[in-house]
Amino acid sequence: MNLPDRGRRLVLERLTKFFDTEESVETRDDVVPRLTFKALEALRMSRSRERILTNLEEMYREAFDRAKETGDPAQMAALDFSYRREQLYFEILLDVRDAMEKK
Repeated sequence: MNLPDRGRRLVLERLTKFFDTEESVETRDDVVPRLTFKALEALRMSRSRERILTNLEEMYREAFDRAKETGDPAQMAALDFSYRREQLYFEILLDVRDAMEKK
């Protein structure tokens, strides 16, 4: 009749032993990746402001040149406006990133 109690005790001892080992301690790899302030603090941004804005300019320059070759003034005007708008958005985001890195 003591078998069920003995079995429970054995399972409890094994579980206690398992959870008390170093393997059960949470490591950095165990943390679920989330975009939190703590995660942002741990990551350093790799791309410089100049590189990001240069890539943006190259992308729009290629599209603008294609529109220029086809002689489409409406497309050229739309690309010019889009480029300036995107550049402003990126500069704002980069300012926020720089402010976060300083903290």
